[in-house]
Amino acid sequence: RAGELQREYIPEEERSFTCIAFPVPEIGPVFPELFRETIRINTLDYMLYRRVQQNLIDVLDTADYCEIKGAGENRTDLKINLYKLADPANENCVADVNIPVGEVFTSPVLEGTEGLLHVSRAFLAGLEYKDLTISFENGMVREYDCRNFASHEENRRFIYENILARHETLPLGEFAIGTNTTAYVAARRLGVEAKLPVLIGEKMGPHFAVGDTCYSHSEEIKIYNPDGKEIVARSNAMADLRDTKPLEAYFNCHTDITIPYDELAELTAVRKDGSRIPVIKDGRFVLPGCEELNKAFDETSFGK
Repeated sequence: RAGELQREYIPEEERSFTCIAFPVPEIGPVFPELFRETIRINTLDYMLYRRVQQNLIDVLDTADYCEIKGAGENRTDLKINLYKLADPANENCVADVNIPVGEVFTSPVLEGTEGLLHVSRAFLAGLEYKDLTISFENGMVREYDCRNFASHEENRRFIYENILARHETLPLGEFAIGTNTTAYVAARRLGVEAKLPVLIGEKMGPHFAVGDTCYSHSEEIKIYNPDGKEIVARSNAMADLRDTKPLEAYFNCHTDITIPYDELAELTAVRKDGSRIPVIKDGRFVLPGCEELNKAFDETSFGK
């Protein structure tokens, strides 16, 4: 209902937003360097990312689904079902209204989206989650757990209250490939992963949002990529209920959970004929045309 009220008084087609978060001195001794890095992260080459990310979109637009598998102790094993369309289904998110640059995202098809999402350590809305696991069946949260507390019941309650926002289940509203390797390297080097705002954190690896899609309450508004093609994957099976059961269509929450590159074994696009196109392998971008994204890794041991 809150979403309906906002839509009534603040129409999406009449507004936009741009937000940049800067560190404050209270963050500690790293403040001067983190401030400089924040400036660098927020002023990366728009056109470079637009070109590189178009290579990702061109592959995802031909894919039937994506497979994501964790590396080492990360147990992620996900299948993300994608829209099957000739026109772009993924948004080329550069730095027009979403700063900093660095993601390609879409609304997955819920049916057929399944598997386990696992992150060894996640910081969401100021809260830390240890060994966070969420399993999906037909795009809906089925089971969840973490290791913050001694008992299984306490861990589930923690997730239920803070990630599920007291809903019994939530859809997987967004699948994205974060491409801001510069932010990832800076965060790891300075040890500030827990203190970064979500608009930076979500760009530091593939991320998965539980809750509403990125186009909640604005599915009918036509939007376009920089190349002029319409972004068409703006809804899912839950949001499709907006005309008949509006109070069941939306959940009024959207929580991004990012798998850092160093916990990623592979992200592969799979076509209808079974052919496989590796996008990320062992934490590095291997899709032709995306080599520029690995340069940040070469500055450090992270990601190698």
